[in-house]
Amino acid sequence: MPKTINQLRDWQSPAHLATLEAVDPQTHRGAMRHFASPVTVVTSRKDNDPVGLTATAVCSVTADPPRIVVFINKQTLADSAIMASGAVCVNVLAGDQEEVARAFAGMIPGVIGPARFDHGRWGELVTGAPVLDGALVAIDCRVIKVFEESTHHAFLCEILATRERGPGDGPDDSAALLYCNGAFHHLPHA
Repeated sequence: MPKTINQLRDWQSPAHLATLEAVDPQTHRGAMRHFASPVTVVTSRKDNDPVGLTATAVCSVTADPPRIVVFINKQTLADSAIMASGAVCVNVLAGDQEEVARAFAGMIPGVIGPARFDHGRWGELVTGAPVLDGALVAIDCRVIKVFEESTHHAFLCEILATRERGPGDGPDDSAALLYCNGAFHHLPHA
């Protein structure tokens, strides 16, 4: 049984900060373009059909217990699939998997829905969510809590299984795929 999560519901921002206005969405997007983020394909199932999308809004929360948070736009099929199934797999992409990232980001004309899974080889670990063969790491999770934040849901996930890329899983076993300033970049292992 998952542990109870305590929330600081009574916490409030100091008054002198609470009255300040936030930047506009365009300014926010411009600032966020400078964040170099690992590229992931987040997957789940809806009515047994695989669904997924390219995402960079994934973050480690705690190691004990093992938890991550995944942010998904509420308007996507992946969001409703994760809500219905309670299962999600975060596939962290390697440098040689940029085509997979593009397919799941809708950057390849005509590749939508289940056709995205024609890019890469797919299997499963424990939840039934699709796992990309050769991903740097696949993180298979159950959702334990959902937070609503404006246009997105934040899925707090408990990690049930992982699978790391092994020797022979790709031509460059150590390169990571990053996204920064509107483009994909390959970051070799130091």
